[in-house]
Amino acid sequence: MGAVPALEFSALVHPGQLGAGPDLERLSGPGIRAFFNLAKAWELPIEAQRLLLGGIGKSTLHRWKRDQDAQLGLDQLERISHLLGIHKSLQILLPTSANTWVTRPNQNALFQGHPPLLLMVQGGIEGLRRVRQFLDAQRGGWA
Repeated sequence: MGAVPALEFSALVHPGQLGAGPDLERLSGPGIRAFFNLAKAWELPIEAQRLLLGGIGKSTLHRWKRDQDAQLGLDQLERISHLLGIHKSLQILLPTSANTWVTRPNQNALFQGHPPLLLMVQGGIEGLRRVRQFLDAQRGGWA
């Protein structure tokens, strides 16, 4: 699977440039749709999806998945932005295996033999940043 539908979100937002109010309303729908498309492509379990979105409840996750019009917070939008940045880097670096990279064990010192998803869910937003920075460095900072 190549591009994830609803990636228009990544073109609209960059971490640290978000404001409240209109930005949250404008980006929430595209952001949640992009997240669920990515979760499907990566075959993420429900628990991982909840944790990647900041530890939301199962009922909230299912409601957002059903309605796909959630009002997300800045933290959740930043998390989704990092996930889409990770996705973009993986599409460039590993086009044929990008969707399985996050769930495969990785021997790089950053991951210590564990799948990158473990750092992403256990490390919170900082874990997402670290994985994104790692991949950005691997691709030499390509845009």
